[in-house]
Amino acid sequence: MNLIRSLLASAALLLAVPQAAQADILVGFVTGLSGPVSSIGIPNAKGIAAGQAYLGEIGGEKVRVIQLDDGSDPTASARNARKLVEQEKVDVLIGTSGAPQTLAMATAAIEMKVPMIAVSPIAPVPPGDGGPWVVQTPQPTPLLVQGIVDNMKAKGLKTVAFIGFTDAFGDLMYNSLEQSAKTADIKIIANERYARSDSSVTAQVLRVVASHPDAIMLGGTGTPGALPVIALSERGYKGPLYGNHGMISADFLRLAGKAANGIICPTGPVTAAEQLPPSNPIQKVALDFRAAFEKANGEAPTDSFSSYSFDGWLVLADAAKRAMASGAKPGSPEFRVALRHALFATKEVVGTQGVYTYTPADRHGVDDRSRIMVQIEDGKYKLLP
Repeated sequence: MNLIRSLLASAALLLAVPQAAQADILVGFVTGLSGPVSSIGIPNAKGIAAGQAYLGEIGGEKVRVIQLDDGSDPTASARNARKLVEQEKVDVLIGTSGAPQTLAMATAAIEMKVPMIAVSPIAPVPPGDGGPWVVQTPQPTPLLVQGIVDNMKAKGLKTVAFIGFTDAFGDLMYNSLEQSAKTADIKIIANERYARSDSSVTAQVLRVVASHPDAIMLGGTGTPGALPVIALSERGYKGPLYGNHGMISADFLRLAGKAANGIICPTGPVTAAEQLPPSNPIQKVALDFRAAFEKANGEAPTDSFSSYSFDGWLVLADAAKRAMASGAKPGSPEFRVALRHALFATKEVVGTQGVYTYTPADRHGVDDRSRIMVQIEDGKYKLLP
């Protein structure tokens, strides 16, 4: 009897001793919920919510997300990144909407030695001490624009005019066009720019039309990207019009209306998931994403931006499992380093926009499987051969 009492007492004592708990994986997410890039930032946030609904735990551990709004301001993007790292002690950063904002955030992440997954395209940034810290889910702009130039070349077009943003995204688009057009013997005869906050692009459009190009390429995204589309339609332009992946959104279609008909855009496979062959591994993940999006947000996705942040979640989940296998604990500097190494050792992670394989020399991680060409027809995206 005394032995039984002793065993029960020992058991009670063991139960009363606090068990060492694994810290949650802490994700700092920055996006533009307000400001001129909110048409991208709000979908980005919905994509993260879809990721949490699809995969709520990583390696059996809970994941906690701290989300901050940068108001579409690059200064706020960097400030939020610092706050998340220095005050909240996050293990990884994900963000943000817009190329200038993401570049500012990435620069801060590198300085603080925290791994980051960029969900907007950015130009190369210095890797920092010991190697790179930032990967991105959007396809590299040159890969997307190559699809445009290939289409132009197939149609025998010889000249093209460009009209796009004055910021880093516009530069990415134009520089990529310049690079691909040169090798295809296609001449760029106009380069017009406008700010995202502009309310009119009449002067730029008049100059573009006056140059008499065989085709026009657009370097704007979201709702501001609709301005030149509408202006060109009002001035009777009937030639080929090429857009970009930033025009795959309900907001763009709503604002551009019938003027968008005929625009050819390079984009990721998720845009036309149902039109992909079942043998394509991306189709299943893309359809799973749509189901998770509806579960998390109560509506179907109508954009491409949310899928970039969803893919960021998948990439994080894969890398975090391998980082934890190293024995590093979330919340520690060692875990950040292990997570960074794991990110750049990612192999064949199937997402909605592509299949990701990162290396220290390749922050994009995707190949031609991440690009399809679609044409806008009455508010829908038709897959082109």
